[in-house]
Amino acid sequence: MNLFLNYLTVAALFAFVALPAAIGLVRERRIDRQLRDAERGEVARTEPRGTARPYKVTRRSYPKGWAKAQEGALPVRRPEGAA
Repeated sequence: MNLFLNYLTVAALFAFVALPAAIGLVRERRIDRQLRDAERGEVARTEPRGTARPYKVTRRSYPKGWAKAQEGALPVRRPEGAA
């Protein structure tokens, strides 16, 4: 049992040391692929082909404020003597 724990400890320490290097390698390969695609003039694929994409949501143009929405609705009452 003690031998198994020793092997397990060594394997865990190796994974702990090697994991950041593996993550960096994967990141560098992705950046290199994006640069290569940019040199060719191709659009880089960020998603695999089979993934679902959200529908495009269109925004409604709302007036910027309540006063602009009601501007033509009611006549503006000005005090007498005002220009």
